[in-house]
Amino acid sequence: MKNQYNKTITACFVGYIVQAVVNNFTPLLFLFFQRNYHIPFSQITLLVTFNFGIQLLVDLVSVGFIDRIGYRASVILAHALSAAGLILLTVLPEILPVPFVGILAAVMIYAIGGGLLEVLVSPIVEACPSDNKEKAMSMLHSFYCWGHAGVVLISTLFFYAAGIENWKILSVIWALIPIGNAFVFAKVPIAPLIEDGGPGLELKELLKIRVFWVLLVMMVCAGASEQAVSQWASTFAEKGLGISKTAGDLAGPMAFAVLMGASRLFYGKYGHRIHLERFMVYSSCLCILSYLGISFLPLPQLSLIACAVCGLSVGIMWPGTFSKASAVLPKGGTAMFALLALGGDIGCSAGPTLVGMVSGAFGDDLKMGVLAGIVFPVMLLAGIILCRKQKEDSHNGRKAVC
Repeated sequence: MKNQYNKTITACFVGYIVQAVVNNFTPLLFLFFQRNYHIPFSQITLLVTFNFGIQLLVDLVSVGFIDRIGYRASVILAHALSAAGLILLTVLPEILPVPFVGILAAVMIYAIGGGLLEVLVSPIVEACPSDNKEKAMSMLHSFYCWGHAGVVLISTLFFYAAGIENWKILSVIWALIPIGNAFVFAKVPIAPLIEDGGPGLELKELLKIRVFWVLLVMMVCAGASEQAVSQWASTFAEKGLGISKTAGDLAGPMAFAVLMGASRLFYGKYGHRIHLERFMVYSSCLCILSYLGISFLPLPQLSLIACAVCGLSVGIMWPGTFSKASAVLPKGGTAMFALLALGGDIGCSAGPTLVGMVSGAFGDDLKMGVLAGIVFPVMLLAGIILCRKQKEDSHNGRKAVC
């Protein structure tokens, strides 16, 4: 029975690669769009905010329709929209009077697909019969990291060999991945999210459970701990080491993504030997130390190493919180996964924003900004400890929240 779901899990892995493509391909073209279509940089910057804003909105509204149309139809729709957005990106800027409107429309379409994938893929994997769901979840989330790294490397090589002016060919090539995976999802088995096949908790029921709020805060902190450093790693490399942007991207966010993926891959392979909660505690402590290292180490090379170590430390946070939520609230259903995805995305926005604001207040001192961001891994560690304490209380006969 379990072997029947191997193709399902593999399709979910590819689904996260698709999400990495829609999130990370277009930003590589920003400067080209600015020059070729004469788009102001302020509008170019808006594309990132618009992309993740749409995904946040999808996280919120998806609760109302995913259970109605079913997971299979929803995940096929997510892939279709992702592919359509990447293809339309090559067409709409050319045929519309205002190229920026065409780019914005294409981004909106693939952002809806990316937002749906974020809500759908994790619960599909969680529902698959498995001896260790935490391992599968960690392995799943590692594929976003590999997808991110692959998009940057393959696109960079393509632009070098064929010229960036031929980017439309590559965009269509990337679109082939969600098209192919949509056909796979049309055939693979998808297990019911609730084991007995019954309905999951409704939104109002979920919001009354105290443990859910603890897990939601943990999810916000997981996203913030990850992106607060990831989004600024390239700037650290450029300003601290005086290297080019390309080299800075490879030394900063690329190293961060690879080590984050390595952490998830490690737990995905050896998780059956490692206690998830203990691993999350150690990772949170390492994350706090890496934030302190970025803020206080005197040499920029050491600060950059601390950035990479931060990637290693945050790897388990997002998938680990998903796994804890599934274990504590097995009937959480679509509403739980959608709101946790929403919380994670809020954290992904809040972390870099806090670092930027504090850095600006201290004369563009990124080290002070990262020091302020240490509040996120500290709060995540507190949430894990709170869950452990409440679990111990429940074993002693007292009412628990986690």
